[in-house]
Amino acid sequence: MKKYCALIIENVVSEIIVGDYVWANNNLGGEWVDCTTNGELIVGIGYTYLESEQDFRSPQPYPSWTWANKTWNPPTPYPNDNKEYKWSEEELEWVAI
Repeated sequence: MKKYCALIIENVVSEIIVGDYVWANNNLGGEWVDCTTNGELIVGIGYTYLESEQDFRSPQPYPSWTWANKTWNPPTPYPNDNKEYKWSEEELEWVAI
């Protein structure tokens, strides 16, 4: 199973490599953390590392969205009517496409 680790600079993922974070900390310098779950990479460049939770937060998709329950949430929930929508930050609502 592959292991991935991320270089954390000022709480932000700046680099990702295939390898063990202990090895990276000992041989590459800097702060490296594990970013693998069940052999899968779970982060990307630009993610924020939440040291207190030992977890990662993806970049905020829009300025109006807030973080809760480990996900970004729009101020207006996505409509549940089987139509397709895109988010309009100007109108702060979902717009049919």
